Amino acid sequence: MRHRKHHGSLGLVSSHRRALLANMAASLITHGRIETTQAKARAVGPYVEKLITLGKRGDLHARRQVLAKLNHRDVVDRLFNDVAPVFAERAGGYTRIIKTRNRVGDAAPMAIIEFVAQAEAKEEAKAEKPAAKKEVAPVKAKAKKEAAAEDKPKEKKAAKKEAAEE
Repeated sequence: MRHRKHHGSLGLVSSHRRALLANMAASLITHGRIETTQAKARAVGPYVEKLITLGKRGDLHARRQVLAKLNHRDVVDRLFNDVAPVFAERAGGYTRIIKTRNRVGDAAPMAIIEFVAQAEAKEEAKAEKPAAKKEVAPVKAKAKKEAAAEDKPKEKKAAKKEAAEE
């Protein structure tokens, strides 16, 4: 019986599918987010999450297991040194899939897969920037009003002197 043996074949032979998932996982680890079809995003999500779990372990055996799957030493180093420590306190759910559009050529549904922690950091940065601008704007407005108020008496005095001289 084949119960609970299903995995998305993506219409590929197993060797091609393994290579595709490894390359997509390497790109996701390198760039933090990638855009792909929804089916491929759903296939690469669990694959990457298992790699991150190995990265959180951090021992030599885990490093060799990840290296056997990815075959990119620099990507494995990035996973163990940069990505996995960010998720040290998180129990799972390291990636998220956001549906975007249909591809123009074949109308395939597209999606963005990204790391949750990096997306949260970007949202926090966006939330902080507008607050800083709002605080600075009233100070600039006050300075302009004060400068304008100082210029008006000088203009009036200059106009009075010119009128007196004539």
